[in-house]
Amino acid sequence: MQANRKIAIVTGGASGIGKAICQELVINDIYVIITDINESEGKILEAELNKEGNNSRFMYLDVREYQHVEQLIQNSYKEFGRLDYLFNNAGIAMYGELFDMSMDAWQEIMDINVWGVIHGTQVGYKIMKEQGFGYIVNTASAAGLGPSPISSAYSTTKHAIVGLTTSLHYEAKEFGIHVSALCPTFVDTPIFDKAKAININKNIIVEQLKKQKMMTPQQLAKITLKGVHKNKSIICPMPLRRTMNVVFEIVPPLHQKLMRMVCNVSRKARVEG
Repeated sequence: MQANRKIAIVTGGASGIGKAICQELVINDIYVIITDINESEGKILEAELNKEGNNSRFMYLDVREYQHVEQLIQNSYKEFGRLDYLFNNAGIAMYGELFDMSMDAWQEIMDINVWGVIHGTQVGYKIMKEQGFGYIVNTASAAGLGPSPISSAYSTTKHAIVGLTTSLHYEAKEFGIHVSALCPTFVDTPIFDKAKAININKNIIVEQLKKQKMMTPQQLAKITLKGVHKNKSIICPMPLRRTMNVVFEIVPPLHQKLMRMVCNVSRKARVEG
């Protein structure tokens, strides 16, 4: 491998958005360390990316374990001598009304969606500060830019990531480090099907979601890399961002009507636990 080739680590890289980002990075001649808890899918992607050369490596990683995250990132840095990109992408979705949430459910989604990102950011940021360059991209969601009723736990985690990332975007600038929050919305990935549903008929929710105009993971990955090149604090499909700004800030009654509709549709899917 070329000595000056850029290196990226992608968490949750075996499927969905993470997989597409790994593919797009390799297209841009960046060596990718694919990390995930799904070893079988990770190995398949590793083989795919290495068909035309040494482009990737899969490594098992549970982002909930700080010491594991620290060891993997530090060992990778020691081996390659650089860390150019860190995509903290691993996450889960969860549907359910707040009064149905248990503390175990809260713990599960916070451990992965919030602490998993904090663990990667904390370790990667220190390394990048030491080397004097680097780019961190934390996957949040459009649900982190506005309300998401019947997914309040998920929305909470994504608002936290937007807050962390946009703050660090300015804090890191002095050290030559760039930081962006990736805020996708309706992307055709397995996350909807894998989401945990608490006293909700998930099939009804997924059916409604898939009626939306879905973006492919590959389309989002290209948007992501373009946003990285422009050092955007928030990377979000622009038509969506403009629409959200209009709906949430300029036309409050339309926003309120939309949120009531989301609640009504979701409550029709409710099942008693």
